[in-house]
Amino acid sequence: MRGVRSYRLRWMRKRWLIRARRKAQALKPVQDRTKALKPNSLLLFATIRNERSRLPYFLKYYRDLGVEQFLFVDNGSEDGSAEYLAAQPDVSLWSTRASYKSARFGMDWINALLRKYAHGRWALVVDVDEFFVYPFCDTRPLRALTDWLDDSGLRSFGTLILDMYPKGPVCEQPCAEGQNPFEIASYFDSGNYAITMNRFKRNLWIQGGPRARAFFADQPKAAPALNKVPLIKWHRSFAYVSSTHMLLPRGLNLTYDTLGGEKASGCLLHAKFIASLADKAQEEIARGEHYASGREYHAYAEGLQDRTDLWNKWSERFINWRQLEIMGLMSKGNWA
Repeated sequence: MRGVRSYRLRWMRKRWLIRARRKAQALKPVQDRTKALKPNSLLLFATIRNERSRLPYFLKYYRDLGVEQFLFVDNGSEDGSAEYLAAQPDVSLWSTRASYKSARFGMDWINALLRKYAHGRWALVVDVDEFFVYPFCDTRPLRALTDWLDDSGLRSFGTLILDMYPKGPVCEQPCAEGQNPFEIASYFDSGNYAITMNRFKRNLWIQGGPRARAFFADQPKAAPALNKVPLIKWHRSFAYVSSTHMLLPRGLNLTYDTLGGEKASGCLLHAKFIASLADKAQEEIARGEHYASGREYHAYAEGLQDRTDLWNKWSERFINWRQLEIMGLMSKGNWA
């Protein structure tokens, strides 16, 4: 039985890699600076569409952490996002108007770029509203984390998506271009999370937080997954399977504990819940390019019409990574 399961997983991974190469034919280089990559360059990969106002702070945040090169796929932006990115000295950009949904919600494009450019390098794969927080991130650069992971023989690093939100109706909380979104969306849920394990692919499946209680209260199992493995020492034989929620080989998904105790982990602070979400939800509903016919965006659009306020008396204001560790939302493991 174990042999059959291993064969199925190998075949699945091979299929995703073949598919990625095929879907990559839709990518057109706009600005290619990959010749500047060094053997140990720290890379970040992302797919975007109409995110111009988020980009200045996003790039600053990750440059400050130590990301050295950014590789973006622009999926038909019409707000100047592509032009802005193409002008950045550390950005390589590809463009496509192909279907986001048909490319497995962009992961076929990202898998193809990872295979070509990230082999042997550490890579972060995030959305532009996700901000990576790890142990000691206030005093140690990302290179310190990846060096420690290398020394520990670890190739992947897991996170919890921590949905951040403001106090007051979400639709009334604008964020200026270049502004730190967590000056506005500064609260999070410290509990209200359900965890199960996918025994076939060995990843945790986490749901809950404000999205579950405010937008999916009547069907909690339909709430978005909050587990991700965004940081990987990439090999050309790897493949993301479902967004960055899980990978193959499945051993990369074992980011939560070992025989000697829990592994180090982090959080992705999620800056979705600001005023721009209302327009974004309507745009994505009209496009119909997201998972389950845009079920998540339909829930947002309906909730925001009612001036949804995600804050309650149990909400916690974000301070730093140490606060998250005390609450059990992330761990420094044995990284001293």
